[in-house]
Amino acid sequence: MDSIWNQTASLPRFPALKGEVRTGVLIIGGGLTGLLCAHYLQRAGIDCVIAEQGRICGGTTGCTTAKVTAQHGFFCAKMRRQLGSEAAKLYLQANLNAVAAYRRLCREISCDFTEEDSFAYSLEDRTAVEEELQALQELGYPARLAEHLPLPIRTAGAVCFPGQARLHPLKLAAVLTKGLTIYEHTPVLQWDGRRALCETGVIRADRAIIATHFPFQNLRGGYFIKLYQQRHYVLALEGAPPLQGMYADGSGNGLSFRQAGSLLLLGGGAHRTGKPGGGWQELRRFAAEHYPGSKEVCRWAAQDCVSLDGVPYIGPFTAGSSHTLTASGFGGWGMTGAMTAALLLTDRILGIPNPFAPVFSPRRSIWHRQLGLNLLESAGHLLLPKVPRCTHMGCALRWNAAERSWDCACHGSRFGEDGQVLENPAGKHLPRPPKRP
Repeated sequence: MDSIWNQTASLPRFPALKGEVRTGVLIIGGGLTGLLCAHYLQRAGIDCVIAEQGRICGGTTGCTTAKVTAQHGFFCAKMRRQLGSEAAKLYLQANLNAVAAYRRLCREISCDFTEEDSFAYSLEDRTAVEEELQALQELGYPARLAEHLPLPIRTAGAVCFPGQARLHPLKLAAVLTKGLTIYEHTPVLQWDGRRALCETGVIRADRAIIATHFPFQNLRGGYFIKLYQQRHYVLALEGAPPLQGMYADGSGNGLSFRQAGSLLLLGGGAHRTGKPGGGWQELRRFAAEHYPGSKEVCRWAAQDCVSLDGVPYIGPFTAGSSHTLTASGFGGWGMTGAMTAALLLTDRILGIPNPFAPVFSPRRSIWHRQLGLNLLESAGHLLLPKVPRCTHMGCALRWNAAERSWDCACHGSRFGEDGQVLENPAGKHLPRPPKRP
């Protein structure tokens, strides 16, 4: 189940921490977000250290589809309704800035960076396409309507963002590690604002950035009710017709398409972690019908954190935590999310005002419909009797037969058949392997 990125790139290895070290900024988490934060901080002359519990980029970064785009489905019309035009405009500009930052960075790095137009389509709802296009035009962005797409499905039209990009995330990550101080196999057990206790040592720091996908500290900040997690699935197909452009269902629930060398990456089958969904079988049925001459050469799955309003949480971990920052809730758009986080958090540490910071503030309102859904999901799974329990907050686990794992629908923790943690926020393994159904 390795992604094509893991099969075609080699990442350097780093030692585990032994003893005690001192640094200006501790970055907890060695995915792309952590690496980009370290890159920009080091470039600004700030001493920093990355502590990664396993291997760098061993989680979501290695399982992304690596679309570098400011187009996050039909986000603009929805954001204008829910958060207002100014918030939508700032969110759009922040992500456009992230795409531009990748473009500058990748001039110096060989990581298969390729400019592509991005398309958000609808299968049946032409009104959604037109509303999104109108919202973008009113904000001054030159999106255009696309009527006919080179896809094997009929659509009601699409919104096109010109000049977006795709790349190889692990080739980029391998270069970003150069010159950085990184400790692998160094899980942080506790951070008290000045000191991180690890299994094999201590890291003292003036500040910390928690870039662990789902924040690992349990109750502080309320992230256990502000975030939920989704699974997304990918097939790499050989022999499918080559495709120009990147395509995704604007609702966020359908299929995505992009080329990677000679392979077509077909994504979809999404569902809330711990709940049933289409998975790889949905993608295989689609490929058999629409790409009958193709061959599946690789498959993988990714996990995404989703915030209450669809906007990432980037900034102070809690209201009073000036020494602790976080970045989470990228909602399936982790490439631009990681870059936006790196730029925002670097500015904050340097004391530079950033006009986009309020839009992403973790302190913004939690009063959204999704909050009630998250609370209901948690309550339901806490009350289920006689089932394996997650070590995070005690919710019931469900057996995921497709991936052979025990998954938590409350907060998205996942465990292997042997009870070992596969996905956080759980930090402890199951005391004994559960009996499969």
